[in-house]
Amino acid sequence: MPTQRVSTTTLCAFFLLFSLIAPAQATSPTQPLTITDDTFTCIRDMTPVRGFFVDNLLGDLDATLAVAHSDSGGRYPPGSVVQLVPTEVMVKHPEGFSPATRDWEFFELQVDSSGSRIAKRGFVDVENKFGGNCFACHLKAEPQWDMICETGRGCDPIPLTAEMTAVLQKADPRCTDNEPLTAQDLQHLQALRQAIEALSAP
Repeated sequence: MPTQRVSTTTLCAFFLLFSLIAPAQATSPTQPLTITDDTFTCIRDMTPVRGFFVDNLLGDLDATLAVAHSDSGGRYPPGSVVQLVPTEVMVKHPEGFSPATRDWEFFELQVDSSGSRIAKRGFVDVENKFGGNCFACHLKAEPQWDMICETGRGCDPIPLTAEMTAVLQKADPRCTDNEPLTAQDLQHLQALRQAIEALSAP
């Protein structure tokens, strides 16, 4: 999401590279959502909002967008999907499904040209590649933002620029309309690799 920093949960995306939501499911808002590997497809098929993408598995995209665009925040409706990079995604379950996480479930994906595979999923116990707990990071977002991290919302910063994020989104291998990476894109990926190596160093 200009130069910005987001929660450390996003780092789990960088080792897998690249996700989205399939068409709305026929699921009642009062029932648990059915989420499988096939739920997640090309990230750019979702709706962009300030550098991240949203969708709604129950078809209520307008309600999801109303919260995403709100200057004062709000509670995302059930079925909402929020994704910054292709390999990491949050999905909002019906109210009361997981009070501790405000009903958000966290996913880490493995993606390639054949589609997505859910590598990790859960509520309070999903950890990224660096051992960071996704819930613990998103919990630091100020309450009005419903655990969604953006610059200045209370989450711990990480060295991820908007340019790095855009390249990861551009290179999602599940998308069929990817453009070739430019020399500048490759420079951003190299800077990202260097940042990851620095964080991984003992």
